[in-house]
Amino acid sequence: MNKAELIEAIASGANLNKTQADTALNAAILAIKTEMSKGNNVALVGFGTFSVGKRAARTGRNPATGKPIKISARKVAKFSAGSELKAIVNGEKKAAGKKAAPKKAAAKKKKK
Repeated sequence: MNKAELIEAIASGANLNKTQADTALNAAILAIKTEMSKGNNVALVGFGTFSVGKRAARTGRNPATGKPIKISARKVAKFSAGSELKAIVNGEKKAAGKKAAPKKAAAKKKKK
């Protein structure tokens, strides 16, 4: 599934148009990126946790020359799947979400 397909799924599942679904998805992604850039974790119960890990500085090898090179320390983005997501992926549980209530039709005005 790519981003456009995800937007379509969000739009149909939440009774939104595609523009609203795109805005909602982009806002969620931005919120996750913002928190992670501060070094904070983002936990979505049942889905998983986005976290920031630290990778220590180390010595690597240039594959072309074989000479050692220094690789600096870095922060890395990590994702750890939650227990519910793991169960769904392993077929132990079915993915079930709450369906949004259908949009209400506009009330008709009575003619006098």
